[in-house]
Amino acid sequence: MSSNREEAARIGREGERLVAEYLRKNGYIILRRNWRDSRFGEIDIIAESRENIVFVEVKTRSENAIVSGAESIDAHKARRTKTAAEFFMRKLNTNLPPRIDVADLIVEKDRDGKEKWKLKYIKSAM
Repeated sequence: MSSNREEAARIGREGERLVAEYLRKNGYIILRRNWRDSRFGEIDIIAESRENIVFVEVKTRSENAIVSGAESIDAHKARRTKTAAEFFMRKLNTNLPPRIDVADLIVEKDRDGKEKWKLKYIKSAM
């Protein structure tokens, strides 16, 4: 039996995979997943649309979570994400402006234990 931490990590990875799939289906090109910089932290997904370079923070919660994923992003996390996005943009040769989105996922389990996912995608969230 897996621990709660392992289960949370599995659900987080699945949530990121589903958001990347959602973005691809909506015409985005995935540039990076789980991009890390030791000074700024991690950005879950970096994608390109026709209009923007999009930095996506993926937050996955269970249906009985007290706080939504989007609500869990505090000022410190928002500042680190913005700084990381700025750093990434300096290294990228593009004229597209950056945008930071949040993918707020809720996973529910039915009576049979099958997972059902709900996505609320928030553009320009930070």
